[in-house]
Amino acid sequence: MKLKKAIYITLGCIGVVLGAIGAVLPLLPAFPFLLLATVCFAKSSQKLHDKFTSTKLYKKNLESYVKGKGMTWSTKIRIMITVTVLMTIGFIMMNQVPVGRMVLGGVWVFHILYFIFGVKTLKSNVQVQAQG
Repeated sequence: MKLKKAIYITLGCIGVVLGAIGAVLPLLPAFPFLLLATVCFAKSSQKLHDKFTSTKLYKKNLESYVKGKGMTWSTKIRIMITVTVLMTIGFIMMNQVPVGRMVLGGVWVFHILYFIFGVKTLKSNVQVQAQG
């Protein structure tokens, strides 16, 4: 059990670092890494989980989604653009693998549809703070 806990803590820390970098760099998405950190800390240490969920990084990028409230359009668009750019690079690099391109295209379509129709849209950050 100690090894499993150590692995979760390590993955959580990696998620926080990559999420923090992604919050600053427009090409690296912060959302999936911060979500990874949240899950890993929740499974490994209540103290780390509580500390992480009280940070500005978590509150700005993930809190409203985790609480089931949704995301603002600007957050959704930022995530969709980042993933589209990264998947386009993969798509171009797979020019000799047509099946890979089809799979990647399917994943991209699902991703876009999920963020448009599957995630609730909040009107603004002001509204999110007023509801919280």
